[in-house]
Amino acid sequence: MPTQPAARRRRDPQRRIAEIADATERVIAVRGIEGLTHRAVAEEAGVPLGATTYHFATKDDLIQVALQRAYDRYAAMLDEWVGQRPDLTPEQHIVLLTDALMSCFGPNRDYQVVELELYLAALRRPALRPIVDQYAQATTNALLPYTDPSTARAAVVAMNGLTMSGLAGTHPPTRTEVEDTLRRILTPNPTLPSP
Repeated sequence: MPTQPAARRRRDPQRRIAEIADATERVIAVRGIEGLTHRAVAEEAGVPLGATTYHFATKDDLIQVALQRAYDRYAAMLDEWVGQRPDLTPEQHIVLLTDALMSCFGPNRDYQVVELELYLAALRRPALRPIVDQYAQATTNALLPYTDPSTARAAVVAMNGLTMSGLAGTHPPTRTEVEDTLRRILTPNPTLPSP
């Protein structure tokens, strides 16, 4: 009795793209952007090298998909964070933002390093800058339920600086240093005129 030929697996391009994007993030986590190659991604994803170059022609294309995915996760997290905290006093806001920043230097450090490396890739890759702009706008928007636009923008700049120096430097800032910085920005100054 003749055997039936094995059914050919249907290709799912969206699944293949997701597999390659997942593998790209894992390669960057281990090797950094400098160690990112199509070959490394293909090996990590378990796909032929041609599949990576077919869907992502250049290394910059791989970096862009990884940055976009990181931003999408970040934006969803911000939406959830704000949705769970409709009303906060300035002091509650400071404490909760400090909690979030301190987690960057603790259990979430490895993920934050990857995200920051992708974010900073925009310094030399102008095509990534619109995604970086989305990060800044999403963070600002997440602060607007609790403060005015100028204060929100100042807080975003301070949080970016605290995160970058804390991850790249020898020692991250202490909780007291983070709270003091955020308190200086987010606590209304009664001697200043209202915006």
